[in-house]
Amino acid sequence: MRRKKVDSHRTERREAITSSPRSSLFSISSLLVMTTSCVGSTIGAGVYVLVGTVAREHSGPALTISFLIAGIAAALSAFCYAELASRCPSAGSAYHYSYICVGEGVAWLIGWALILEYTIGGSTVARGISPNLAFFFGGPDSLPFIFARAHLPWLNVVVDPCAAFLVLVVTALLCVGIKESSFVQSIVTTANVFVMIFVIIVGGYLGFKTGWRGYSLSNGYFPFGVDGMFAGAATVFFAYIGFDSVASTAEEVKDPQRDLPWGIGLALSTCCLLYMLVSVVIVGLVPYFAMDPDTPISSAFASHGMEWAVYVITAGAVLALCSTLMGSILPQPRILMAMSRDGLLPPFFSDVNKKTQVPVKGTIMTGACALAGMVSVGTLLAFTTVAVSILILRYVPPDEVPLPSEFHESIESVSSRYSGNDLEEKVENEGTSSSSDLEGSTDFPLIVKETDQEAAVSIASVCIGAVLLTSAASAGFLPSLVRYTACAVGASLLLVGLAVLSWIDQDDARHSFGHAGGFTCPFVPLLPICSILINVYLLINLGGSTWMRVSVWLVIGVFVYLFYGRTHSSLINVVYVPTAHAEEIYNQSSEAIA
Repeated sequence: MRRKKVDSHRTERREAITSSPRSSLFSISSLLVMTTSCVGSTIGAGVYVLVGTVAREHSGPALTISFLIAGIAAALSAFCYAELASRCPSAGSAYHYSYICVGEGVAWLIGWALILEYTIGGSTVARGISPNLAFFFGGPDSLPFIFARAHLPWLNVVVDPCAAFLVLVVTALLCVGIKESSFVQSIVTTANVFVMIFVIIVGGYLGFKTGWRGYSLSNGYFPFGVDGMFAGAATVFFAYIGFDSVASTAEEVKDPQRDLPWGIGLALSTCCLLYMLVSVVIVGLVPYFAMDPDTPISSAFASHGMEWAVYVITAGAVLALCSTLMGSILPQPRILMAMSRDGLLPPFFSDVNKKTQVPVKGTIMTGACALAGMVSVGTLLAFTTVAVSILILRYVPPDEVPLPSEFHESIESVSSRYSGNDLEEKVENEGTSSSSDLEGSTDFPLIVKETDQEAAVSIASVCIGAVLLTSAASAGFLPSLVRYTACAVGASLLLVGLAVLSWIDQDDARHSFGHAGGFTCPFVPLLPICSILINVYLLINLGGSTWMRVSVWLVIGVFVYLFYGRTHSSLINVVYVPTAHAEEIYNQSSEAIA
């Protein structure tokens, strides 16, 4: 449950006092580069497939509304990310925010789950390059022998030379430097966006020419009903995942308080607009039930006599794969670096190359793991935790600062200036015993002080209610009475928590938490609670087989944390002091060093 503080100017002073400077990452990024990088990480080749699959099975002509609903749902998480990225601009993204607002244990699980997600995600994206390249050689299974996939029966392994080559190239590019890799990703993303604009303009021309026959159907605009439209929105929601990876590069952004919120917002708006326009065109060109589930866009153009467009669209899919792969490999070394800086992983991962100013070792290891290679469990867990962190930040913000043992004399000196036990009673020493006079206890994020109990209980009520409501709503195998009762209880807990949080005042300490003056999430507590509800619902519906595989990885992570991370944490011997007295203690320590 121990939490760290926000990195700020005090970090530099602490490092100067403790003689433990850390390597810095290279600062990049104009707002334009940040936005294109975010768009490139979000728009993957999946959109070239999702249009057909979701329209055929869920939404029909209402696919455009499904993309809009999914975009709004993704925006709820994006607002939460934007505020935390602005207040806590450091490498690590959701892991970093969880460590500051919730605690070390939850932060470890989030970071560990994201490691799996980015590794598997990178390998999955890379494997998609071969079938797309095959179209340039005449169709599936038409690749030259040297590029074709090969099955090694004695190892039961499929070797994919194209995927391996792409991963190696992207890994090498990321090792060269963040400036160079961002420039290349911007070019690739721009080309991919132009392909989508080509689909919209040329497809729109064909639609007006042929009368939009996809919308002239007897079963109307909602052939699967409103439920089908929402089911489609739940599926296409994953097409918006990717903007969160940009938050992991916050330490490499020159003006994170301005560029990160704007970059995330502009990128998500751009992706939503492109998705909606593409779906409007493709669904109008071909009736939803006649769409090719594998190549819906290419087949739609081919059905109107434009076979040559297949090459343009396939080129767009290949470009999207390359850009998304960069977005999958880029964040993981930063998360590993952040966890290593905090002592939860070996120091190997926190090494930053002095020449390129990127974590080269972590990047190479990430590329190697991608070569060996699931799911969106890690991202959805991160989205949920970030939304909870916003509630904690607004209602029960951390009011204590962890200081290393080197500050012990300064703490005693400052505490002696106050009459009685004004400071000593508030200081908390992490651990079971101490030779000092300071009282020792454990820091519980949701149990900070008595005046915060109402807010803490309400936040817990919201979380429990969201899990109970979504679980019961998705459990079709339960008897109706049990299911409806559980839904009622869950909804009651959720609504009571929302009502209480709306009624009580937010904590004034939130104004001084982290880097003030940046973006603030609107409509709190309603917006983050809606985000929690949506993300928990999607988590519940990922499927049992997915959760079984992920559970194995998380159990391994628990043991790694128990036997390494917990005992090597940078917070293992820290002393927690009230935030109000931290500045004075820093000044005292600086004077002593001087």
